Amino acid sequence: MARSYRHSPFHGACADSDKPGKLIANRTLRTRQRMSIKTCRDFDELILPTLREVSDVWDFPKDGKCRLDPSWECYKKLMRK
Repeated sequence: MARSYRHSPFHGACADSDKPGKLIANRTLRTRQRMSIKTCRDFDELILPTLREVSDVWDFPKDGKCRLDPSWECYKKLMRK
């Protein structure tokens, strides 16, 4: 693996990853699920919230991917693993 490199020249736009957004979304989801279980009176009719109901993927930090231009100074650095 010492000589490995990326084969596709794409990287995230505006941010490196969606990890911070996913952490916040999952924490919010677990909190809402915990609250709905605590306040539930009839567990037969309990419907837990889903991730899409709690968060919006459009609010995550990364705005998709874009292609790297080989003329950029940081091209070699971004193509490393």
